[in-house]
Amino acid sequence: MIEAERDRRDVVTQPAAVSHALDRAGFKIVAGGIRQCLTERQQGHNPALSEAELEKLFLTLA
Repeated sequence: MIEAERDRRDVVTQPAAVSHALDRAGFKIVAGGIRQCLTERQQGHNPALSEAELEKLFLTLA
């Protein structure tokens, strides 16, 4: 986009949109992990990740 001499606002908007999409994907992955762990715990199984591990994953997105 820069080489094509596109408007700088357009150039900045693209990485911002990608960053936002990656953040959302990360939150969805962690939310799915939390849901899976809760389901496993309700079924009497040991979840793959502890609460502390899930919290650490979640905070890496902040």
